[in-house]
Amino acid sequence: MVTAIVVDDDIDTVDVFCDYLEIKNVQVVGRGYNGKMAVELYQAHKPDVVFLDLMMPEYDGIYALENIRKISPEAKIVIVTADLRDETATKLSKLKPTRVFIKPYDIEKISQIISNIN
Repeated sequence: MVTAIVVDDDIDTVDVFCDYLEIKNVQVVGRGYNGKMAVELYQAHKPDVVFLDLMMPEYDGIYALENIRKISPEAKIVIVTADLRDETATKLSKLKPTRVFIKPYDIEKISQIISNIN
């Protein structure tokens, strides 16, 4: 079974996303609400995939992406964001997330990612 952590500063988004993943037989091993929690959850659980929002207060998704990459350069990290600024695209191109999805996320595309992890 694929394991995942879901990190977004919107608690409702995390809950809905986790419910969807569980329907798709993904075991959600952690839920976080900022970038610092994402890094801590990754260290604790080493999930198969991280679903990560970029724009969060205090510690954002870029912080999490950088630090998870330091721990595990091959980590599968899927960015889910509404941030389409050039500055963000430049940062992401350097940090190389596995995939980037623009909110609102497409359930079919998420399903494809999950099936490719197995």
